[in-house]
Amino acid sequence: MKPVTYFLLLSLLGATGCKNNPRQNETAEASALSVKVSDYGQTVEGPAKLYTLTNSKGIQVEITNYGGIITRLLAPDKNGQFADVVLGFDKLEDYLQNNSPYFGAIIGRFGNRIAKGAFSIDGQQYALAINNAPNTLHGGAAGFDKHLWQAREIGREGYAGLELNRTSPDMEEGFPGNLNATVRYLLNDDNELLIEYEATTDKATIINLTNHAYFNLKGAGNGDILGHELMIAASRFTPVDSTLIPTGELRPVAGTPFDFKNPTPIGARINAGDEQLRLGRGYDHNFVLDKSGQGLELAASAFEPTSGRFLEVLTTEPGIQFYCGNFLDGSTVGKGGVKHEYRTGFCLETQHFPDSPNQPGFPATVLRPGEKFASKTVYRFSVKE
Repeated sequence: MKPVTYFLLLSLLGATGCKNNPRQNETAEASALSVKVSDYGQTVEGPAKLYTLTNSKGIQVEITNYGGIITRLLAPDKNGQFADVVLGFDKLEDYLQNNSPYFGAIIGRFGNRIAKGAFSIDGQQYALAINNAPNTLHGGAAGFDKHLWQAREIGREGYAGLELNRTSPDMEEGFPGNLNATVRYLLNDDNELLIEYEATTDKATIINLTNHAYFNLKGAGNGDILGHELMIAASRFTPVDSTLIPTGELRPVAGTPFDFKNPTPIGARINAGDEQLRLGRGYDHNFVLDKSGQGLELAASAFEPTSGRFLEVLTTEPGIQFYCGNFLDGSTVGKGGVKHEYRTGFCLETQHFPDSPNQPGFPATVLRPGEKFASKTVYRFSVKE
């Protein structure tokens, strides 16, 4: 089946102030590329805004400058019916709660885990906040997802977008250096959402930025994601120990439940008697992408057969974390009053590898003064007939 380009890539891009609860079969009015802004609520750092990005195909992406969170993403199915395909909440107050599992947010300074919250640069040891005992996860107790970002609407030929900027002060959460971070979400009429990450520092530090959107291509709140057919362009993955820290091994996926080189339903082997699946409670692992260079390359795709929605992920990053919602347990209530149940969303987080600062065999994540961190990821949406 050939994909029919129907939709836009998602990125952290603008959102209108749509206040209605998203539902399956929602319709979106087609319009030219545009970004609109509305008030979203109050945080301890100031008022938050909600930006709505819309393209001519009717795709809408809502993003708040609190945590750079993608709060809503409307995409069409094979019959042209729209649904919100990302998990999250109806209002800002729910994102402000400490039990929000990073829905749709910018993750930094360092996405994923750092063993025992410790690393060194040039012989200098640094201690981080332990928020996923015994390790640091996703930047610590108050990472980039829990701060208000400066925001401005931006334009680029063929795109409408949003630029978010934040300076993370020296030693915030234990990370050295004043880090200036910029994230741009750029939507086009080729149904592509381009996310650009950039950063500079005044002191040697570590960095690993990503976005933590949870997808369900059936529509948020419409059951589990086990029937999605997943492809990951990776011949190896990084196995983990009992605390989900990589062992340092780059293990071949061939002959294991981690082989997604050909499209395979997520649930096909998720309950196999595999030690790595037991440790992760399912899939929660970094995959080593089979990249040929430094540019944007296809990293993964997901197809949902009942809706026909098809998502492709392209990135400049060397790895991608596939997580299938193993820690969702119904304790948080999402849009429209629907609980976030076990395995009802999946993440494809483009990244450098977990615990890279402590793993000399992994791609380096050190950023020094005078250098510029730059990374790109594209989420491309279409349908299959």
